[in-house]
Formats: sequence, structure tokens, C-alpha cells
Amino acid sequence: MREQWLKRWREGRIGFHLAQTHPALVRHWKALKVPGRAKVLVPLCGKSLDMRWLSEQGHPVLGVELAPEAIEQFIAQHSGEISRYHQAGFHIARQGSVELWQGDFFHLHIRQVDEVEAFYDRASLIALPPATRQRYAFHLAQLVPPGAKGLLVTLQHRDGDAGPPYSVSEKEIDELFTPNFSLEKREEGAADERGFAESVWALERRGPLI
Repeated sequence: MREQWLKRWREGRIGFHLAQTHPALVRHWKALKVPGRAKVLVPLCGKSLDMRWLSEQGHPVLGVELAPEAIEQFIAQHSGEISRYHQAGFHIARQGSVELWQGDFFHLHIRQVDEVEAFYDRASLIALPPATRQRYAFHLAQLVPPGAKGLLVTLQHRDGDAGPPYSVSEKEIDELFTPNFSLEKREEGAADERGFAESVWALERRGPLI
């Protein structure tokens, strides 16, 4: 899966990327009542413009992405001073209040995200095959503190296990997250011309870990 993801970025096969802020983020983020200066974790962030939007709302952002091309393209979209450094196997680039960690999300340690108070997943869970999604949900719960709030955008489509993006059912979302998060569906969209239907969920980390 790792090599397939890197190959997609090298070849520019990134149809999942939106050239604007995701409308669901704009519609639902403020209703979460995340504290104004809370640092937001964005796993598998790609070059998402959602990170710019979160930054514009006053949030420091910590994005994690495997593909170096994604990070360089994100930086190139904006002017601004860039600082670069390394930490525990990650190559880190900071531009304004957005910090991008290039490396494996599953290698991220709680000590590296101790200031994180919120999270946003628009295309992380649905980028992962079924066998990896349980690991992802538990690792996310390990990284964010009790009380941390977040927004999860998923989708369902008629091609079953084909992906990415993968179709994730409401039943699976419940099984993955309810052990460690309170979960509330905020929106269920109609299927588009491709047969993709998005759902939007509000999460809040409970504690202790289960």
C-alpha cells in the first residue's frame, strides 16, 4: 500500500484532491466548538487546502503525509517563509502556522503531538484498505487527548472494496470509533454521478483507551 500511494503521487494520479476547501469542513467545523487556538492534527493530509482554511481560522495545523511530492506542492501553492528540520524519522516543513511532517503516520508518537487538541480527517480513513482501518482508528485515539474533537468525512460507493477511495459503511465506522470516541452523524449526502455519497461525522475522544 505504501509504494502504491507514493507511485500515485509521482504519477499525479490524485483525483481525490480538491482544488478548494471542502464544503463540509466549512459547514460543520465551527459547530464542534473547538477552542480557537487549538492545534489540529490532519492525518494523511496530502496537499489539502483544508489545512490553509483551518490555519485561517486561527488553528496551528500539524499535517502528516507519506509522499514528499504532496508536501512540496502544498508549499508551492503559497508564498511565505519555509523552515525545515528533522525529528525522529520525519522530515518537517513549516510554513506559517502549518507544519507538515513527511513520513509514516503510524510511526507518529504521542510525544510528538502533545500539543494537539483537535483533528480532521477528510480522506484518511477512506484511503486505507479494510485491514488497516482498525489500526488507524486506534492509533488516532492514542494520539489525541480525552476531550479532543474532530470531524470525519467518509464515503460510500457501489464498488465495495475497490479503492482508494474505499467505501466505508456506517456499521464499520461505528465499530471502529465508538470504543474510544463519541460519534454523531452530522450529514449524509446523496450519491453523485460516480455513485459516491459522503457522510460527515463529529467525534470526541473519550478516555481511557479501550
